[in-house]
Amino acid sequence: MFDIRRFENLGRFENDWLNAHYHFSFSGYYDPERMGHGALRVWNDDTIRAGTGFPPHGHENMEIITYVRKGAISHKDSLGNQGRTEAGDVQVMSAGTGIRHAEFNLESEDTTIFQIWIMPAERGGAPSWGAKAFPKLDRANSWSVLASGGGEADALPIRQDAQVLGTTLTKGNVLDVETRAGRYGYLVLATGSVQIGEEVLNARDGVAVTGPETLKVKALEDAELVLVDTI
Repeated sequence: MFDIRRFENLGRFENDWLNAHYHFSFSGYYDPERMGHGALRVWNDDTIRAGTGFPPHGHENMEIITYVRKGAISHKDSLGNQGRTEAGDVQVMSAGTGIRHAEFNLESEDTTIFQIWIMPAERGGAPSWGAKAFPKLDRANSWSVLASGGGEADALPIRQDAQVLGTTLTKGNVLDVETRAGRYGYLVLATGSVQIGEEVLNARDGVAVTGPETLKVKALEDAELVLVDTI
C-alpha cells in the first residue's frame, strides 16, 4: 500500500528567514493522520535564507539526519563538534541523553535541506554527531545507503533498524522501492519528476509506503530521490 503526499498539501511555516514544509505533524502544524510513519517521526523540507539559521537549541532521544539539497549548512554543538555539510552530503546527530546545537546557512545563497527525524531503538546513550560526503555520481541509478543502523561501513550510523538511502535517477531509468512486510518506507523527490504506476510525482512530493510493497519508479526527467526504510 502506498499514499502520495503532494507538496502543495504539506504543512507550512514561514518567517523572515525560514520557509518550511512539513510532511508530518511538527511545531504548529498538527494532523492526527500524519504523526509519523513507523519509526520515522519528522520529514521537513526547509529553505534557510542566506546568513540566517537555527540558533542554539536542545534535543534528546532522536536520530536527526540532515540531507543538504542546495547550498550548505554549518553545524556547531555542545560537544565541540563543528562542520560544514554541502549539497548532496549528509550529517547525522544522535541526540541521546541530550545535546544542544545550532545550524546556520553561512553561504551567500539560500540553503535547502531535508530534515529527517527517526526515533531511536532505545532511549539514552551518549550524544554524537558526524557528517560525510556522498558524491552523486556514485549513486547514479542505484540506491546508496547514506545512514543506517545496520553497521554498513560507508554509511553514517543511526540508532535504529532503519536506512536512509539516496539515488540520482537519470531520465528513462527505472528503480525499485521494495518495502518488506512489517516495514515502512517514505520516499521524497529532491528534484525532477518520476512515474509510479499511473501517478506522476514532482519535486518535493512524498510517498508513504507500507510493506509488503514494491514500487517501480521511472524517471520522466533526471531526478534526485531520498528514501527512508524503517520498522
